[in-house]
Amino acid sequence: MPDRIEKLCNERGLRMTEQRRTIARVLSESEDHPDVEQVYRRAVERDPNISISTVYRTVRLFEEANILHRHDFGDGRSRYEETPEEHHDHLIDVQTGEVIEFRNDEIEQLQDRIAAELGYEIVDHRLELYARKKKGA
Repeated sequence: MPDRIEKLCNERGLRMTEQRRTIARVLSESEDHPDVEQVYRRAVERDPNISISTVYRTVRLFEEANILHRHDFGDGRSRYEETPEEHHDHLIDVQTGEVIEFRNDEIEQLQDRIAAELGYEIVDHRLELYARKKKGA
């Protein structure tokens, strides 16, 4: 059974080689927001013949096909997640690098209200909160 990313590739007419399938599966199974190096390390465990350049090309292809979404969380690495079906925002722990996804309707409404007050409507946005755990938490 194809994974989510592989299914999207097929729907968008992308040719799927075995190496692309492996990379797609690694990405679909990721519960974090891996960078290309992390994707490469995970893919090589499954297929030692995959090169880092293949991973870079495949990730770029998936991004251009709007299958992957690239993030820059301020740590100097591009990190990736499957393009979400529903909007969500991110809280990034600046000490550990952990990325927590969240959605808050109050924040979404406030953003819409601010845009409207300025004569705009939001067509897209990203909210990234950079934080550290409170002492004692």
